[in-house]
Amino acid sequence: MKILKTQTLRGPNYWSIRYKKLIVMRLDLEDLAETLTDEIPSFYEGLVKTLPSLVEHHCSPGCRGGFLSRVQEGTLMGHVAEHVALELQTLAGMPVSFGRTRETATPGVHQVAFEYVDEQAGRYAARAAVRLCQSIVATGHYPPEELEQDLKDLRDFAVQASLGPSTENIVREAESRGIPWIQLGARAMIQLGYGVYQKRIQATLSSYTGILGVELACDKEGTKRILRDSGVPVPRGTVIYYLDELEQAIDDVGSYPIVIKPLDGNHGRGITININSWELAEGAYDAAKEVSKGVIVERFYTGRDHRVLVIDGKVVAVAERVPAHVIGDGQSTISELIEETNRDPRRGQGHDNILTRIELDRTSWELLERQGYDLDTVLDEGEICYLRATANLSTGGIAIDRTNEIHPENIWLCQRVAKIIGLDIAGIDVVTSDISKPLREVDGVIVEVNAAPGFRMHFCPSEGIPRNVAEPVIDMLFPPGTPTRIPILALTGTNGKTTTTRLLAHIVRQTGQIVGYTTTDGIYLGDYLVEQGDTTGPQSAQVILQDPTVEVAVLETARGGILRSGVGFSECDVAVVLNVAADHLGIGDIETVEDLAHLKSVVAETARPNGYAVLNADDPLVAAMAPRIKAQIAYFSMNPQNELIKAHTQQGGLAAVYENGYLSILKGDWTLRIEQAANVPLTIGGSAPFMIANALAASLAAFAHGVRIEDIRTALATFQASANQTPGRMNLFNLGNFHAMIDYAHNPHSYEALGGFIRNWSGERIGIVGGPGDRRDEDFVTLGKLSAGMFDRIIVKEDDDTRGRPRGEAAKLIVQGIEEAGTGIAYEMILNETEAVNLTLDTAPAGSLVVILPESVNRAIDLIKTRNPKSNLDLPRTVAAPDRQSPPLIEPSENGTVINGKTDLHTPTESEEYVQSGG
Repeated sequence: MKILKTQTLRGPNYWSIRYKKLIVMRLDLEDLAETLTDEIPSFYEGLVKTLPSLVEHHCSPGCRGGFLSRVQEGTLMGHVAEHVALELQTLAGMPVSFGRTRETATPGVHQVAFEYVDEQAGRYAARAAVRLCQSIVATGHYPPEELEQDLKDLRDFAVQASLGPSTENIVREAESRGIPWIQLGARAMIQLGYGVYQKRIQATLSSYTGILGVELACDKEGTKRILRDSGVPVPRGTVIYYLDELEQAIDDVGSYPIVIKPLDGNHGRGITININSWELAEGAYDAAKEVSKGVIVERFYTGRDHRVLVIDGKVVAVAERVPAHVIGDGQSTISELIEETNRDPRRGQGHDNILTRIELDRTSWELLERQGYDLDTVLDEGEICYLRATANLSTGGIAIDRTNEIHPENIWLCQRVAKIIGLDIAGIDVVTSDISKPLREVDGVIVEVNAAPGFRMHFCPSEGIPRNVAEPVIDMLFPPGTPTRIPILALTGTNGKTTTTRLLAHIVRQTGQIVGYTTTDGIYLGDYLVEQGDTTGPQSAQVILQDPTVEVAVLETARGGILRSGVGFSECDVAVVLNVAADHLGIGDIETVEDLAHLKSVVAETARPNGYAVLNADDPLVAAMAPRIKAQIAYFSMNPQNELIKAHTQQGGLAAVYENGYLSILKGDWTLRIEQAANVPLTIGGSAPFMIANALAASLAAFAHGVRIEDIRTALATFQASANQTPGRMNLFNLGNFHAMIDYAHNPHSYEALGGFIRNWSGERIGIVGGPGDRRDEDFVTLGKLSAGMFDRIIVKEDDDTRGRPRGEAAKLIVQGIEEAGTGIAYEMILNETEAVNLTLDTAPAGSLVVILPESVNRAIDLIKTRNPKSNLDLPRTVAAPDRQSPPLIEPSENGTVINGKTDLHTPTESEEYVQSGG
């Protein structure tokens, strides 16, 4: 077996809307292509011995042991690799369950898709699964040491990718509320929410965390001074920078016992407590200097260590922290007790798990010595041996929840302290013998205030009630009723996507909102181009969703991006599917137009239940998507008598149609006329049917989103098929005695749509045609036949990038189609696109139309601009736009009352009386 390609999907995809994180492995079974598992000696036995836990995989039988029964009966190796990849991840602590395997059009080659938690781990699991299966096929077993190494590597990937317990806790709370999140590329920051509504966190720092508060909290001596000046009980102490200052510092704090700690330390590093001698003090000073230039010397206060968590001015949790320790059983040595404690599956390295493994250091040895122990000491049953002086969880300590025990005065004090320091999220360290009594009564003190406090001890204490401390964080960032998502309007289809996306963005901009949109031309924020190029994939969508200025996102979503990475958002508010026609077939295992329709439907299926999916009622493949969509459906059609439209509106559904020369919205019995097509510049005087369809789709999507009819009408009147607003989409140029048009038509469906306009041209029609080299041979032949029916003369050129085809081959196939059409049309072959354009423009007769279907739209536009086209477009009579007329407010129709410009379909105003049909 051989892995030909591995892809990582990160959003709703061709395989699943629900399972967004999938690895797709293109696997060549090679000599096992026709071999079932029951035909491979000892394969079943070897697989079960290696991974006995596969018995939990139900598979298609739907019961425990279902998958293994399939292996016994006989299944192909791609199916086995899928389940093995899932199980390896699960055994490594990343439980996953979804998988699918399908054979491709290439014999013996399978697409194997399976769920992952971490991308790197998922890709590794794909390779390991194939390796494991190959070993069992060849030898009947997989070496245990190899399996253990695979699982270790997978666990390492999981650890490396972990967000950390506190961040993970906040992210899970956000997910539970439907708040989207994005892992940003710098400083371990997480974005919560989209666009203008976003907030950010970094561990437990938030968008509301002030730099002054953080800086003050990091300055332990400064914090203590500010608190002391505010009347808050804090330890008596001082800061020194040299060893010869230590003796005086000890005298200043009142002699022993003392605490010595680094000025800038954290996580308990370099801290030594309960120091009772000069010798210990010198060693403690050296340990603190390894962490910080400054050293704090404080009086040691006897009591228990507590962490009080304050979020948004409120105490939300209290934990008592107990230093790392072991408890004797009367038989085991301290060393054995440490080993036994570290076997607890909750313990891991650093912050990787709920608890941290106990590791010994210099302070541990000193503490053991002071207690009169060593590692070989056998403790009596119940006897406690402390292994760390500080109670940090990161050094092996445990936490006991005390939230219900803290005294109200201590709550007030801690909330006040957080305000004084200026932190939205603060971890306040309190030493007191009894947290249930006011600190002033028991000589308790506040020893530190921490920015970015860990949440682990609170949401998963060793003892006591777990506290959902992420909840108040999310409540602070997003108070009830606060939006977290910007509206997402997503568009897909075979043809017309870019024009419709630009038009829809233009319509929404009439509302005064900042619109971010992606197209095949680039990424735009309002009036400005952010990045040029084909930006219709998920990464481009992320640019829009991450931008803090964007209020509405309009996202063109093409097939390539969906195949490569999935859709760049989990759900949208309005999804538009314009059409589905043969294009890119045979690429990415999309072999049929039905496959393509399934791929495009992914966008429609992401529409939220309270949102809309806007579908083309004239396209059976698009209309057939409706049953799979959870959102409300809205249809558009060029035919007001379309049966689907009639049935849909009779049931109160929303639709848009082209009727009596108007673009109109239908809702139940009401007809809302937006504008005459002849008055919409994009339609070139109403002579371009496919542009009318695009305008219908954009208008309907905007209306479904809540844009007023007046704003839609204004946008339609000010949007043109120009090189500025829609480059490469029916850009018509007046070159004096003839016209030129640039259009990016590149497949049969777009040629046919363009032909509806070209055939109405009164003069000679000249086409400069070609197509992308990665299309099928039959597609080029079809383009030739269609060209022969559209033009009076044809120049066949080729793209500079032939996409792997020999130079001239694609052009010859187009010529073959022209000749098979049998029209006797004149043609010539000029492979160089620039040469073909210039020669044709130089020789174009008066009154003619030269149609350029370029590889590079920008290059073609530049060639036209060098000829100084006229700024005012003078159309020939056959496509001239009629005079603009203002239609009457209300016009009767067969299907009900027609209302021009009325934005409320449901409730008539007092000044207007609407008469519905039949009443």
